[in-house]
Amino acid sequence: MGKLIVEQLVTSFIASAAFGMIFNAPKRSLIKCGIVGMLGWIIYVYMTENNADPVLASLLASFAIAVLSQFFAKMYKTPVIIFSVAGIIPLVPGGLAYDAMRNFVENDYNLAINLAAKAFMISGSIAIGLVFSEVINQIIRQSKLNPKRKGV
Repeated sequence: MGKLIVEQLVTSFIASAAFGMIFNAPKRSLIKCGIVGMLGWIIYVYMTENNADPVLASLLASFAIAVLSQFFAKMYKTPVIIFSVAGIIPLVPGGLAYDAMRNFVENDYNLAINLAAKAFMISGSIAIGLVFSEVINQIIRQSKLNPKRKGV
């Protein structure tokens, strides 16, 4: 079990950092990109191994990715997108989408539609997690900028 976790940590870190390189992220941010992707993937793996729905696991993992991306962006004065795009890569259901298309080509339409629907729902949950984190961040930022006056 421990070896599997280490493999998951290493591969998700490498995937995220490597995509950061492809995405032309600044060299000083590549380690942080890897950390963001690693955190999101470990949350996803932990939840799915504990019988959570993959859609819910993707939602919570993408939310965590977005929160950590905003933290790193503020801390290192870098755009949030650098960390969130690279960090989200391990969660993207590319293999599931591939399997759906392969089943369409093989005329197994029932399985293909089920797989495509699952890939679509996971993709949507990733987007919702990112957006939800940004909405919460904006609400917090607005509440700090416009504190309510006492006694009015």
